[in-house]
Amino acid sequence: MSTLTQPGADIWIRDDLSIDDALSRTTHLGIGAHQDDLEFMAYEGIAACYESEDQWFTGITVTDGRNSSRLGPYANYTDEDMRVVRREEQRKAAELGRYSAQFQLDYQSKDVKVEATEKVIGDLVELMRKMKPTTVYVHQPADKHDAHVAVLARCIEALRRTAEHHIPDRVIGCEVWRGLDWLADSDKVLMDCGAYSELTESLNAVFDSQITGGKRYDLAVQGRRRANATFFDSHGSDLYSSVAWGVELKPLVEDASLSMEAFITDKVAQLSEDIVNRVSKFL
Repeated sequence: MSTLTQPGADIWIRDDLSIDDALSRTTHLGIGAHQDDLEFMAYEGIAACYESEDQWFTGITVTDGRNSSRLGPYANYTDEDMRVVRREEQRKAAELGRYSAQFQLDYQSKDVKVEATEKVIGDLVELMRKMKPTTVYVHQPADKHDAHVAVLARCIEALRRTAEHHIPDRVIGCEVWRGLDWLADSDKVLMDCGAYSELTESLNAVFDSQITGGKRYDLAVQGRRRANATFFDSHGSDLYSSVAWGVELKPLVEDASLSMEAFITDKVAQLSEDIVNRVSKFL
């Protein structure tokens, strides 16, 4: 394959395979904005592939991590220091999780949002044309982090441009900076994250620069998953111990005329209608 656009882009491949071979065997693809996003939002896919001989997870991290939170032992780290640390953390996660490959595209957030959107899309298209994953995990349109939504927009465009090559069975928008428990139950994609609890903890612990540096994502993500499992059904017993919610975004890939705004505002309208109907029953 051609070289990725950014000179500092990083490629980690498992088992000394060629890049093309690592990509062609990929069955589950995760694309996240930042280092650690994949482990927090696409754990279903990581776990599904972990001990499998015929399923493989590949990760793509789009930004370089230089704007990460930093406190404690990382308080005096420069942006470049954080970029290096976070890159190594993501590589370690890929090794622990037994990924097929991990790509770090090394863009700054401003590049993804405005300045280099075509380059970002081009890199994603270059990689996607070497794969035929059954499932793709991306950010979700109601996320409140600008970089996450910007990366999602680039992902959807790349998926549309490669649709003649392959359309995944599932394109799941995943919760990170806003949960998806508010979706209508019929729209929720349930991702069981209860497998390999030790792997969950190990992957979370890799990202020490964030956890020690002031953001307890490890506790927050596991707490959300536990809450999702319990609060899904108000009457029945818990069927799962750990659940992440997703929303199916495949319609955005199959219909290029469907805007992301229209897609997600329709889901919000369904929530509003549900609230009004429930309240009105008891007035």
